[in-house]
Amino acid sequence: GIGSAEVIDTAQDPRLSRIFSNRVISRYETFKDFYGMEDAIEQIVSYLKHAAQGLEERKQILYLLGPVGGGKSSLAEKLKALMEKMPVYVLSANGERSPVNDHPFCLFNPTEDGEILKKEYGIEHRYLRSIMSPWAAKRLHEFGGDITKFKVLKVRPSILDQVAIAKTEPGDENNQDISSLVGKVDIRQLEHYSQDDPDAYSYSGALCKANQGLMEFVEMFKAPIKVLHPLLTATQEGNFNGTEGLSAIPFDGMILAHSNESEWQTFRNNKNNEAFLDRVYIVKVPYCLRVS
Repeated sequence: GIGSAEVIDTAQDPRLSRIFSNRVISRYETFKDFYGMEDAIEQIVSYLKHAAQGLEERKQILYLLGPVGGGKSSLAEKLKALMEKMPVYVLSANGERSPVNDHPFCLFNPTEDGEILKKEYGIEHRYLRSIMSPWAAKRLHEFGGDITKFKVLKVRPSILDQVAIAKTEPGDENNQDISSLVGKVDIRQLEHYSQDDPDAYSYSGALCKANQGLMEFVEMFKAPIKVLHPLLTATQEGNFNGTEGLSAIPFDGMILAHSNESEWQTFRNNKNNEAFLDRVYIVKVPYCLRVS
């Protein structure tokens, strides 16, 4: 989606050499509308590259930090628009698409099937990291363990339909709970199913919708800390728990958050938030002070 970089040796240009101290910089055609943000964009691309390689960045939240009007939201919108360009592959059963975008590889056990998949199809172990969602596990039981009854759909992520792209924002301290991230029980389904049945659950949380995609958390540190807890396990372990007694729900996507300096300072200075600080990959988005 982002494409390859145009590498520029700033030592060759007297104006750029003063700005960048003769460094070699990369410019991306995709981000040509973002004037003077080379450093921030290079950090974002580096984050995505390392996350794709399965390094530590995969377990971190990409966090855009900067003043009001610095371009954080515009960068976030651009990343979401780029996300729409690449399709994702999602399981489907009985004509119904997985509500949490289950990846087809979740049906395979890395220890039992890993060697066969590598030998026959060249699929590396590191791609078999996604767990099965409660929805997929229930369908597999219904099919008597026959995975050939599943179909695989090629799905285009969509901002409008919230397919593999979701957005959440902080609500009121009193009434916002983790269900905005992890979903909740669908009361209407309790007529037909028990409370801990995967089909009685409404996978309406932002983490459910954004599996295999991108979840944007606007003004993340304005949210109550209890709301942020599912993000810890979603990033570190690749799964999170719903509000009922379901098995864990997979999350293999990117979490993009942004807020202003003051919220970050308050959050960072609170010793109770230490677990979060390690899991945040900060990209500073300052004001552009350069004239074109």
